[in-house]
Amino acid sequence: MGLEIDREAVYRAFHEAVNMAPAELEEWLETPESLRVGFKRGGGESVGHASGRRIVEILRTPKGALSGEDFLHMRKVVGFVRRHRAQEPANMVTSRWRYSLMNWGHDPIK
Repeated sequence: MGLEIDREAVYRAFHEAVNMAPAELEEWLETPESLRVGFKRGGGESVGHASGRRIVEILRTPKGALSGEDFLHMRKVVGFVRRHRAQEPANMVTSRWRYSLMNWGHDPIK
C-alpha cells in the first residue's frame, strides 16, 4: 500500500460522503442516466459506474473485513464527491453533474 492512511477518518468521511443505501445505489446503476454519464476508458463502463459497483460491495462488507484496497477506494470516493460538490450547477436535479455524483454513491439533493 505504501502510504499509511487513517482508516477511521477515511471510514467516517466515506460514510458522510456516500448517502445512498446499497440497494438504492444498485437500482440507480441500472438506469440509462447512470450508464450515460462519466469518463469511459476505451468506450466501456465509465469509471464512476465501476466505482458505484465497488461502493455497493464496500457498503455491504463489515468494517473489520475491509481491505487496504477498500480504504484506498473509499478515500478516492471522498475526494471525488468533495471536488464535484464544489462545482454545483444551477440545475442540479436533472444534470449530468448529479448523475455522475450518484454513480459515486452521493445524491446531492438528499
